[in-house]
Parts: sequence; structure tokens; C-alpha cells
Amino acid sequence: MAQAFNTTQFLKHHTQSILNFYEPVAKDPLGGFFQNFRDNGEVFDSKTRHLVSSTRFVFNYSEAYRRGYGDHYADWAKHGLDFIERQHYIPATGHYAWMLGERDDHTAMAYGQAFVVLAYAHAHMAGIVDGTQKLDHLYNLLETHFYQPEYEAYADECSADLSTLDPYRGQNANMHMCEAFIAAYRAIGDERFLSRAQTLAKRFAGELCDTAGGMIWEHYDANWQPDWKYNIDKPDDLFKPWGFQPGHQVEWTKLLLQLDQLSPDTWYRERAQSLFDQAVQYGWDQEHGGLVYGFAPKTHEFADAQKYFWVQAEAIAAAYRLYKVTEDATYLGWYERLWQYSWDHLIDHQYGAWYRIVARDGSKITDEKSPMGKVDYHTLGACWDVLDTMAR
Repeated sequence: MAQAFNTTQFLKHHTQSILNFYEPVAKDPLGGFFQNFRDNGEVFDSKTRHLVSSTRFVFNYSEAYRRGYGDHYADWAKHGLDFIERQHYIPATGHYAWMLGERDDHTAMAYGQAFVVLAYAHAHMAGIVDGTQKLDHLYNLLETHFYQPEYEAYADECSADLSTLDPYRGQNANMHMCEAFIAAYRAIGDERFLSRAQTLAKRFAGELCDTAGGMIWEHYDANWQPDWKYNIDKPDDLFKPWGFQPGHQVEWTKLLLQLDQLSPDTWYRERAQSLFDQAVQYGWDQEHGGLVYGFAPKTHEFADAQKYFWVQAEAIAAAYRLYKVTEDATYLGWYERLWQYSWDHLIDHQYGAWYRIVARDGSKITDEKSPMGKVDYHTLGACWDVLDTMAR
């Protein structure tokens, strides 16, 4: 039977099914959450903890509580925040460590700090904690050690003692900073967060996007000049892949339309549409379906043709927002097409949740459904974003 993907009933049922996958296996009674799961929910690494997963679990359970999926999720979100403060937080510097486990990595990553902002913003919106002071602390920390006012952008990586910036510059951390600051503004109403999110959008989806030919490029040097060769041998890198990323074009589409909702501007809508249109023009696999991970500049040849869960999920949210803003049925068509591809190839109908990655032809390539960094934050977040758009 065909699924009705654009109904609240389907989206609520699907998000519940994702939560159900993690329910019996995710919570570590000793602190935080396990972060590495096979298809059947088995934990394959119980010790390593990544800041991105630690914070994304807090997002998941704060929103699950706020949206009425279960009162116990308030305790789960607090459980996650407590672990972040006890284990990831470095009191001497005020930042949060990137990785914990057999080999700790206390590097201060802007990407990671952005997700701490996101976690506290959503926990605050859910009424689980008062995040005002923590969000103020994080804004000031990022302002002092990462923000480069002359470039209107955040540097990527700072040493563990916060004394030295790595020369690499990237859009990914700034995109998630924009996302987190939108959430922080919605949570506590501090205009600094909205203003900075707007600045980042105009910088990355505007000026730097124009410099790169009208799409979001990933990598830059210390002077914020495009680095076209960075990781050219690593088109499948988890955080810094080479090539234009369809998933990031559509993620910016979603963020631009969220900003347009807060402070209407035709530029947001026009640029959001342009980014999405190019992502599906060059990134959709006409032979096998689905959006690929990356494609090359100029030639648009696929750099990594595997299909990642988060790319499809972000495109689903972006397509639905574009449909609502433009009333153009083309975008509803993309919404349905992306859902159908995901339903057929990326969603686990036996155990629940989404596979992280499948081969270009849609075949399974690993039984590691949810390694560190995943936790289905993208899929839950996309569904909830569509539900919110429907509700308006």
C-alpha cells in the first residue's frame, strides 16, 4: 500500500518508530548515552563518546518530551546534559571536548560547540532547564576564541588550551552555528543570536556562495579563500568531504527559510530555491535514485555516489518548506520522491530507524546502523520541521 508521506499521522508514527529503535538500548545508566549501534540495536562500542552524539541525543529527547512522546524524555534529556557537563566540559577553558574514550581528544571544535548551543536551546524550549546562562557563556566563548569579525565567520578548530587556531576554515561548522543560533534565539529571544545567524547566512549562502559559482563550497584557507583541493582524495570524509555537497545545499535551503520565517526577506527565499534546484539538478542519481553525497566542481561528476541518510532527510525538510513558500507542486513532487527513495532503501522496516549509508544502487554495505555522530538527529529533526511547517 502506498504511503501518504505528507500527513501528520505518518510523520508522528514514523518519528515514534525511530525513537522506539533507541529506546531499549541508548541510555547508559552510568551516564549519557551509548553511541554505536548495529542494525538490531546491539551496542558495538560502549566506551567512546563523541560530543556531536552526546548533544544530538539531548536534542532528540528534549523535542520528544516537548512534543508529547513521553514524560520520561525530560529525564533522559537531563541525563544527557549532566553527562555533557561532567565529562565533556573542560572547566579550565570553558569549552567542551570533542571526543572521550580510550584516547580523549579535548580539541575545541566550533562544530561541537555549536551542538552544545543547540542542545541547551532545545532543552530550554522544552522547559527542561533554564539555558539562558549557558547560552550566554557559549556565545561569549565562541566570540572570543572562534569568531573572526573581519571575515564574518567562525574558525573551525582551536587547540585544547584555546591558544592556537588551526589554519583550516570550513562552512560546515558555520552552517551548524547558524542552525544553533536560530534555535537559541527561538529559545531565549536574545537578538545577538538572530543577528549572527543572519550574518552567517548572508556570508556563506551569499558572498562565499557567489564566489564559488552559486553553490556552497566546503573548504577555505586561513584568509577565507576557497581551497579547491582540500581532501580531494577524501570525497567520503565524515565532516570534511571534498566536492559540492547536495546535502549542505539543501540544509542551507532549510535554514534560509527558517530565517525568512523569523525576518522575511525575498533574498532568503530566492537563494533557498536556487540552492535546492542545483542540488537536485546535479546531485540526483537518475539511474538509481536518491541524492549522492558529493559532486565535482565544473564537471558535476559524482565524487561520492553513495547514499547517506542525512542528505535525503534534509532534502525532505527543504522540499516541503519550499513547497509551502512557493506553492509550486514541483517541490511537493521532490518531497514525495525523496521519501519514496528513503522508504525503499534507507529505512529499516524490521528493526526501525534509518540506515546510515547504502551503496549507489541502494544495496546494504554495513550493519553499523548508527555509529558516532548519527543518532537519527537529522531524520527526527527533518520530520519535526515538516510537522511544524504543516501546523503553520
